[in-house]
Amino acid sequence: MHAQIKDARRDFPHKLTTQLVRENQLIAFEDFAVKNLVKNHKLAQVISEANWAEIIRQIKYKSQWYNREAIAIDKWFPSSKLCSVCLNRFECLPLNIREWDCPSCNAHHVRVA
Repeated sequence: MHAQIKDARRDFPHKLTTQLVRENQLIAFEDFAVKNLVKNHKLAQVISEANWAEIIRQIKYKSQWYNREAIAIDKWFPSSKLCSVCLNRFECLPLNIREWDCPSCNAHHVRVA
């Protein structure tokens, strides 16, 4: 039973990362420190089981195999404050505002995570 669980946990990231790399020309991911995330005791087990660091490692080397691009976005990059239509940056946007309209092009945005 333990061997099956171990094999499933090892197999899933390989299948997931292979699918992501095959289906996308560019994969961008936030360059966060997993070590800092597991300091939250309520989320530590879930984060550790998700094996994020291994998934990122696999995306990086598989993107080279498939001639794709994988880039790390800085954790302080204001992506949720940036309009994806006109690239206007909305400076004053507190975290409690989950939806906003761009003042330049009126595009509607929903912040996730």
